[in-house]
Amino acid sequence: MTLYSKIIGTGSYLPEKRVTNQDLADQLAAKGIETSDEWIVSRSGISARHFAEPEQKSSDLAVNAAKKALEMAGLEPNDIDLIVLASSTPDFFGSFPSTACIVQKKLGMTNNSAAVDVQAVCSGFVYAVSTADAFIRAGVHKNVLVIGSEVFSRILNFDDRTTCVLFGDGAGAIVLSASEEPGILATKLHADGRHSDILSVPGSVDGGAVAGSAFLYMDGPAVFKLAVSVLEKVAHEALDKANMTSDQIDWLIPHQANIRIMNSTAKKLGLPVEKMVVTVDQHGNTSAASIPLALDVAVRDGRIKKGQHIMMEGVGGGFTWGAVLARF
Repeated sequence: MTLYSKIIGTGSYLPEKRVTNQDLADQLAAKGIETSDEWIVSRSGISARHFAEPEQKSSDLAVNAAKKALEMAGLEPNDIDLIVLASSTPDFFGSFPSTACIVQKKLGMTNNSAAVDVQAVCSGFVYAVSTADAFIRAGVHKNVLVIGSEVFSRILNFDDRTTCVLFGDGAGAIVLSASEEPGILATKLHADGRHSDILSVPGSVDGGAVAGSAFLYMDGPAVFKLAVSVLEKVAHEALDKANMTSDQIDWLIPHQANIRIMNSTAKKLGLPVEKMVVTVDQHGNTSAASIPLALDVAVRDGRIKKGQHIMMEGVGGGFTWGAVLARF
């Protein structure tokens, strides 16, 4: 019998605090920094985002999303035998202990299941799905909870209008389960460390203090140029592995970073924008959480239906990129 991994549940969570472009414009204006709703929307497509409260951690957002995914899957937490969590904003400095282990604790799991964090920034969710898929196909694990969770508001420099307006907080989760029916059809992952300097948090620990900056840095034009170049290619690589063509894609769910990058990717794949799930306008860029957040929105509002083909793809710091082609 050939084993596949199949998505049997999705879930998402957004912090209650919704921050509009005008809210941010007013906040920045108080410090003499000029921006506007029109400026932000024209460059990114973003109108609003959600910020976590000071006491909320990545694990808290992740747990809320995970509970919804488990409920849809009809599983209890102890039915999960592996947690793979993608995040660039872990609960503890250096991901020690892993946020996946903290989620395991907060879900009340007592079955000693494996739990691990994955770090590929905005590509983190596709890396995590690919990892979980490999474990299931190998017969090592049966039910895997895959989560993307971020509190990017903690690493934003609110004196830099070019980055602080782009990101938001949130979490998304799926349950992947072993199945005789095809689910994840193909995955493809890449990285090129030569571009590690264009998107990073360039700080390090030195004698107990942070050396360098603890804030996100992004060379916007360089990231944009690289993103539009690799996203089309990696999508075709995944399609080729599955012996499929782009016209068989029912829904494109790209990393929700910038509407111009997303529209360009859809156009290059020959897909109408109506086949692309867009949440960047209301969520902002939630890094590893953006794809599972968008997936859950489209599943719950009825757009994504059983048997449809979904292309999920992302790019992130590192520089990393990848794609997952799935039959829902």
